[in-house]
Amino acid sequence: MQMFRRVGLFFLTNILVMITISVVFSLITQVFHLNRMNGYLGYLIVFSAVWGMGGAFVSLLLSKFMAKMAMGVKVIDPNTNEPAQRTLLDLVHQLAQNAGLSKMPEVGIYEAPEINAFATGPTRNNSLVAVSSGLLQVMERNEIEGVLGHEIAHIANGDMVTMTLIQGIVNAFVLFFSRVVAQIVSQSFEEKSRYWVRMLLTFVFDIAFTILGSIAINYFSRQREFRADAGGARFAGRQKMIAGLRRLQQQVDRIEPDHSGLATLKITNRPSGPMSFSALFSTHPDLKERIARLEAQI
Repeated sequence: MQMFRRVGLFFLTNILVMITISVVFSLITQVFHLNRMNGYLGYLIVFSAVWGMGGAFVSLLLSKFMAKMAMGVKVIDPNTNEPAQRTLLDLVHQLAQNAGLSKMPEVGIYEAPEINAFATGPTRNNSLVAVSSGLLQVMERNEIEGVLGHEIAHIANGDMVTMTLIQGIVNAFVLFFSRVVAQIVSQSFEEKSRYWVRMLLTFVFDIAFTILGSIAINYFSRQREFRADAGGARFAGRQKMIAGLRRLQQQVDRIEPDHSGLATLKITNRPSGPMSFSALFSTHPDLKERIARLEAQI
């Protein structure tokens, strides 16, 4: 049932994107008298939807492989008898059962001093939960269990697919609007230089609209973190989830700044304050707010 819902959401999202872009293009055509561009606009609608959504889903399909390569994750053998690894596997598997997952995720460890964990993968039945060596060294068992519950909640909630859909929508709009605006602006230049001006403007608008789109993407990312916190509280226990976040709060100065482009593979960002401008570009909410929401739960 979950898979049918996701497939349905995928097709519905694509239809809505196509309809929205078609309506907007029709308005642009009328306002700017661009009737001669109708053929180009039709091509651009298809191009934007296919490449925008397609690129996002290719990234999703490769997400587990890329995470393993980028972070140096070593997957634990499910039949291992090494005590520490066995304990970690058993914790993840128990939480996965609590979440109702039909297939256990892969579990891995990567060497890093940061206090971090992440979940990734294209589907609920093809996922990975990885933790840093720094987390295992610093956190106590109940805190680790809370953090793992949070990551399992990401898988159970289908967050990877949800964020891919959102990313795909943003990609489609970026591709579309950057080229339309570049086409409109370039009309004011001499014809002999118009092509190169349009190319340059497209590049500039691609960057500008991507930055603006990231604000929307990061907003949804922060909301999914709140939902994963609530899920972690259900699967592992509210006090364990709070304990894990409090430990992160205590250790936050040890978390290295994220220059890797892998912010979604972080359990938290450096705190920036809920009202700061930089918070708009944060993939995770402020830890104090996350803790406060869990403490307010009855």
